Amino acid sequence: MSTERTPAEAATCQDQRWRPSNWVHLVYLVFPFFQPFFDPHATAVDWVLAGGVVLAFLPLYVLLILRPDRFRLWCACAVVLGAGAVPFNSGASVLFVYVGAFAAGYESRPNTWRWLGGLTALHALLFVLSPVPMEGRLPGTIPAVLFLWIIGLIQIDNGAKEREAAALRVDKARSEHLATLAERERIARDLHDLLGHSLTAVIVRAQLIGQLAAADPERASTEAAEIERTARAALTEVRSTVSGWRTASIEQEIESARAALASVGVELTVRQEPGLTLMSATEHALALALREAVTNVARHAGARNCHLSIGRQDGEVRLVVADDGVGGRVREGNGLGGMRERIAAVGGRVQLRGSAGTTVTVGVPIEVAT
Repeated sequence: MSTERTPAEAATCQDQRWRPSNWVHLVYLVFPFFQPFFDPHATAVDWVLAGGVVLAFLPLYVLLILRPDRFRLWCACAVVLGAGAVPFNSGASVLFVYVGAFAAGYESRPNTWRWLGGLTALHALLFVLSPVPMEGRLPGTIPAVLFLWIIGLIQIDNGAKEREAAALRVDKARSEHLATLAERERIARDLHDLLGHSLTAVIVRAQLIGQLAAADPERASTEAAEIERTARAALTEVRSTVSGWRTASIEQEIESARAALASVGVELTVRQEPGLTLMSATEHALALALREAVTNVARHAGARNCHLSIGRQDGEVRLVVADDGVGGRVREGNGLGGMRERIAAVGGRVQLRGSAGTTVTVGVPIEVAT
């Protein structure tokens, strides 16, 4: 797998280095003037050449900062400029220092070593071929080679730190995004569960009021009060769900299930293992699974009886909700899908059987549940 930076990563790192102190690095462009300064035989042409090299490199330096996505092209131009000037001005080899610094900042570590090695070899070749007298070559070449490696090694270390910091920023952003998605899914599941259950109870009681309004006004008034109580409880649960601190309990859900099923003429039988203590997260997940299963019985089953059991069995805490209704093939919607996700989050399973009524079995490993 390539460790080379993408243009976007290079641009990110370069943005971090874009500050006024960066222009201080241009002070090294004094090197091309060393050759005519130290050469007693230098002429005005040598000074003009040194100034021309500096002026030609300045746009490349700016482009290396502003357009890092094409840094190899700008570096190649700088290498060509330096290689053409070094035989006549050994101080122009400072351009190779800039190339090495930018390569170390943008390239992977192996590629940076290749850049530094290649530039050093080019230094040596041009040093040998240069017609400039030795007293003019040495002051320009030796410092440039030393700076090439010193600055290159520093940039390699800085590049590694910047890549690590960029990776940490990406990981943090990804974690925050996933946490946001998980919270949204939690709220969506919880709202579906609690509103489905509560609204089912409200609908059933509202229908009953319509039937009792003329025949039994007193009971109709009682049912209306119960609708108000259910609606207020649902509103409280919605607020607590959005706040993130609502925790459902098995005992509360059993009582709610008994009342909800009784309102539609379904008798609930409960078998609960005494002394069973569950972890908070597991109890919350099982309680909401119970709520969803009971809501489906009240809405769709057309049952007369519903059996609920919870206890330890075959290495897991098992919740079973079975009715004697119409049964048939169970079509899974958002509620059952949310149930599966919630139970899977605590390491459990959900099984549905639609023959001779409907049976929902939820199992969570004992080592997780208790």
